[in-house]
Amino acid sequence: MPFLKDIARIADGLSLVAKEAIYRQRRSDGGNNLQSLIKNTLLSATDLTGLTKGKVRKLDKEIDADSAVRSDSNRESVVYFTDEKPSTSSSSEPQIECHLEVKEVSAAEIRDNVEPPVQAAGTTYEGDAQIDSISSESKAAEVVVPATPQMKSQRKLRERKVPTTSFSRALGFAGLGAGLAWGTLQESAKRLVFGAPNVQGNQSAVSPYLSEKNAERLALALCRMRGAALKLGQMLSIQDESVVPAPILAALDIVRQGADVMPRSQLNQVLSSELGHDWSSKLKSFDYEPMAAASIGQVHRAFTKDGMEVAMKIQYPGVADSIESDIENVKLLLSYTNLLPEKLFLDNAMKVAKEELSRECDYELEAKSQKRFGMLLSGTKGFYVPVVIDDLSSKRVLTSELVPGIPIDKVTLLDQETRNYVGKKLLELTLMELFVFRFMQTDPNWSNFLYDESEKVINLIDFGAARDYPKSFVDDYLRMVFACANNDREAIIKLSQRLGFLTGEESEIMMETHVQAGFVVGLPFSKPGGYDFRANNITQSISNLGATMLRHRLTPPPEEAYSLHRKLSGAFLACIKLGAVVPCREILLEVYEKYEFGEHDSERLASGSE
Repeated sequence: MPFLKDIARIADGLSLVAKEAIYRQRRSDGGNNLQSLIKNTLLSATDLTGLTKGKVRKLDKEIDADSAVRSDSNRESVVYFTDEKPSTSSSSEPQIECHLEVKEVSAAEIRDNVEPPVQAAGTTYEGDAQIDSISSESKAAEVVVPATPQMKSQRKLRERKVPTTSFSRALGFAGLGAGLAWGTLQESAKRLVFGAPNVQGNQSAVSPYLSEKNAERLALALCRMRGAALKLGQMLSIQDESVVPAPILAALDIVRQGADVMPRSQLNQVLSSELGHDWSSKLKSFDYEPMAAASIGQVHRAFTKDGMEVAMKIQYPGVADSIESDIENVKLLLSYTNLLPEKLFLDNAMKVAKEELSRECDYELEAKSQKRFGMLLSGTKGFYVPVVIDDLSSKRVLTSELVPGIPIDKVTLLDQETRNYVGKKLLELTLMELFVFRFMQTDPNWSNFLYDESEKVINLIDFGAARDYPKSFVDDYLRMVFACANNDREAIIKLSQRLGFLTGEESEIMMETHVQAGFVVGLPFSKPGGYDFRANNITQSISNLGATMLRHRLTPPPEEAYSLHRKLSGAFLACIKLGAVVPCREILLEVYEKYEFGEHDSERLASGSE
C-alpha cells in the first residue's frame, strides 16, 4: 500500500538521524562541550520544524537580482583602511579597531578618492547568485529591467555562520532528515483526511515525501549548509522534470538565488587565516556586503593600494574538508527518498561530483587555470580574461581585477545583431575549448560570461570548473558531433559504443532513442547558413528523449560527459535565450577541417567540405 511505503520512508528518515548521531559521536571534535551540544541541538530543532535561524541582512535598498544594474550610492558596508601599521595579534580575527577607519561611505566617494582603472566596473563572480551587477561605464548596463512579481518573491539573504566542523554539519543533515520525515508524516495525515491532490505528469511528485513544504525545507537547509550540499542542489535545479519532479524543481530554484552569507567576524577570520593578519594593509577599501553569495564562497569588491578595483572570492570555512561527508549524506537522502530515477546511476554522478568539487575548492588551481585561459585566448578577438592578483590570493581566497559587463541573459535586451554576435562568439569559444585547447571551463552559468558592449568583448570569469580532456576522447567526440550533424546513424552507434555511451546490448527502443537524440543535437550543425535557435524547441525534444533513455540505458555515460554535456547544453541554452541566429555548420567545419586526429585518423568522416 502507498501509505505503508510512506511510513517506511519516515522510518528511513529517522534511521538517517540515528546514523548521523552515531557518526558525529565518532567524529566530533574533542573541543565540543555541553554548551556546543545544546546550541547545535537547538539549531537542529529549527530545521526539524522548518524554521530558519539567522540575522536577515539589511541591504541598502531592495535588490532585484535579475536587474542589469543597481545603484551604488549610499553604501554603508564599505570600510576604508588607513596607512597605520596593523598591530599583531594571536587571534584569528584581525584587530580591526587598531588599523581601520570605519566610515559610512558611498561608492561615489570611493570614485572621488580613487582613480579607477579603465576596466574597473562592477559585475558578478561565481554566478550562482547575482546580488550586485554594476557597470556604470558600460552602455549596456544602462538598461533597467522592471521587477516582476516573481522577482519580488525572492528569498531574503540571511547572515549566518557556516557550519565548519564535522559535528555541526552532521547535525545539520540529521536535522534535515528528521524535518523531511516530519513533513512526510504531516502530509500523509493531511491526505488521509482530505485525499491526495491531483498532480499531472511525473507520478513520484504525488508522493507525500515530495510535498511543497518538504521541497522548501530541503532548499532552505541547503542554503544554510552551503558547500557541496548546496552545489549539488544547484546542479539539480537546472535539470528538467524528466529527472527531478516539478515541486522539487520549483523549490530548488531558491538555491539559485544564493546562499546565506558569512557574518563579518567569520569573514575576517578566513581573510586573516589565508592572507595574514595584515591583509588589510594591502587594500585601500573593502566592501563587506558581498557582490555574490554562492555555494562554495562569496565575492567582495575592494580597492588595492595602487587603485585597482578587484573582486575577492572568499571560500566558506570548512567546505573543502566536508566534500566527502556532504556528498555521502546528500546521496543517502536522495537514495531513501527515491527522488532521482534509478538509471541516473547516482554512484557515478556522485563520484564525478566529488572530483569536480575538490577542484573547485582549490583556488590556487583555479588561479592557474585562469592564467592558462588568459594565455590561450590572448590573441583571440572578442574575449578577455581578468588578471589574477597573486599577493591577495591563496588556496581559499582568489583575487582578480574587476571587469565590466552584463551577464549573457541580459544581452537579450540588446538588438538582434548584438545577440547574434554574442551567440556566435559563445559557440566559437565552446568548440575552441574542446577541440583546439582540449581544456574547457565547464560551468555554463550565464554570469560567468560578461558582455562589455562598448568594447564588444566577452569578459570570462570563474575558472574553478576548468578541466582537461584526453585527446583520444576528443578525437572520437568530434567525429560523433560531425556524424550527428550529417544524420549518420551507423557512425553515431559505432562511436557511441567506442566512447562508452552504449554497450551494444541495448534494446531497440534505447538504441533508436539514442540515435534520435544525436540527430536533435546535430540539427544546428546540419545545414549551412544561419541557424535560428528560437525556431526549433531543441531542449523540449532532448527532454522527452532523455526521459526514455533514463528508463532503458544499461550503462552510465563516460566520466568526461558529465562536465562536457553541462557546458554544451549551456551554450545551446544561451543561444536559445538570446534568440541568436548563428552559422553553426560553418563554425564546426572550420574546426573539423583544421583538426589533427590521432588514433583512427583514417576514420575522418566524409562531407567535411560541404
